[in-house]
Amino acid sequence: MTNAQLYTIVALCIYAIVMALIGCISYGKSKTLDGFLIGGRNIGAWVTAFAYGTTYFSAVVFVGYAGQHGWNIGIGSIWIGIGNGILGCLLSWLLFANRTRKMTKKLNARTMPDYFEKRYASKGMKILAAVIIFVFLVPYSAAVYKGLGSLFSAVFPGVETWVWMLIIACLTAVYLVAGGYIATAYTDLVQGVIMIVGVVCLVVAVLGHDAVGGISGLLENLRNFQSVSGDPNPTTGAQLTNIFGGSSFKFLCFNIMLTSFGTWGLPQMIGKFYAIKDTAAIKRGTIISTIFCIVIGCGAYLIGSASRLILGGVLPAGGVDSVIPAVLMEVLGGGTLGIILLAVIMILLLSASMSTLEAVVLTSASAVAVDLIPALRKKEMKPESQMRLTRLLCLVFVACSFIFATQNIPIIVSLMSFSWGIVSGCFIGPYIWGLFSKKITKIGAYSGIVSGLLVVGVSTLVISLHSGFSAAAAKSPEMGVAAMAVSLLIVPLVSVFTKNQDTQRVEEIFTCYHED
Repeated sequence: MTNAQLYTIVALCIYAIVMALIGCISYGKSKTLDGFLIGGRNIGAWVTAFAYGTTYFSAVVFVGYAGQHGWNIGIGSIWIGIGNGILGCLLSWLLFANRTRKMTKKLNARTMPDYFEKRYASKGMKILAAVIIFVFLVPYSAAVYKGLGSLFSAVFPGVETWVWMLIIACLTAVYLVAGGYIATAYTDLVQGVIMIVGVVCLVVAVLGHDAVGGISGLLENLRNFQSVSGDPNPTTGAQLTNIFGGSSFKFLCFNIMLTSFGTWGLPQMIGKFYAIKDTAAIKRGTIISTIFCIVIGCGAYLIGSASRLILGGVLPAGGVDSVIPAVLMEVLGGGTLGIILLAVIMILLLSASMSTLEAVVLTSASAVAVDLIPALRKKEMKPESQMRLTRLLCLVFVACSFIFATQNIPIIVSLMSFSWGIVSGCFIGPYIWGLFSKKITKIGAYSGIVSGLLVVGVSTLVISLHSGFSAAAAKSPEMGVAAMAVSLLIVPLVSVFTKNQDTQRVEEIFTCYHED
């Protein structure tokens, strides 16, 4: 066993013990359904801010997006991190956090489907939303496993990837099933601190590498870069240093919009606003979360943009998904300090993935246990029964996403490509307009959900018939952005031509903004 492997195992064991302890301590505060799902609506600014940020960024951002876009686009890819911090975080908190907290409290809504049912008086909408969450978010969590598993395999080449996936699954299941949202929120705080320390250390190490030579050296060396012979993705120094992405400008814009505006309709992100305790906490949380997201996002893409220099322009055998793991081994593979930093970075990426995984699993489990099954039953379920079922389904969904990730089931792999865009595309219109306008009708909200499905579904069918499914999957960012835009436009448009049948109930709901 090498020193790098030994230090990583020690760090992993310490991390696992801390996470398990937080889960056990949180168990006593999560015995009610409100406590398990939204922390009793009493979570503070720092915890909520870090929960939002760590859910936003998983190992997929580092291993997939930052490696791929940094390698292909260069410096311009940093705009994705800036967009995520300003549009996906700051603007989301400013526009929606307080309104979401007040309205969901007024409606006593614990989940996104629950919000739809009580805001629009529609059990059918609740069922449809719950099904969409289940179908598309569980496969998304499988992508988190795959990204992290490949990273640990780079450090432990003799260990199968599925072994690391299993360790991640078991660790997540322990504290999530035990402590619910409270456990995930406080583990997110710990994970967030680890992520910030790790990213700062990695940026310093990357910029200090001989092939990079600091910020000025990065720009100069990229400007003089020439692709090596046989490079499957050849590029020029002018492309890599173009601040607006050069020939990738359009692609860059769509990715910024998808990964930034997409958070506005994702239930695992919006759920953080249900749980924050008051307006003062929201004001503080807005600043904390924005700083966190900018540091992590920009740091990840800065590292990715330096990858061609560090790896000598040679794409690793595993393709763009192996870029960041290869950079880590090159930059931190030698010397005691480098090995210690490597262990910290591995825990950073583990933290990023587990925080996203736990949020997605909790959202999916609650959608089925709290929204779908009770809506389909004739008899009302007791809160205790829903509580037990939610815990059980958290365990089941962790297991399912692990199986999906290890088996490479074709339909599941396909759903991963569309999950972020289609879920946000379905929910963003009904969710946002429901917060701001009394005139939005049930039919208008339905049209927003259905239009999101149709935009992605019809586009996928047409492109697949013409150019094959792989071409459709490559267009998934554009489809997701289009679905969100159509949902935001069609909800108020359809509402103009339809009427609310219960205006008095809607008026009563909107009194929440005059209450503290």
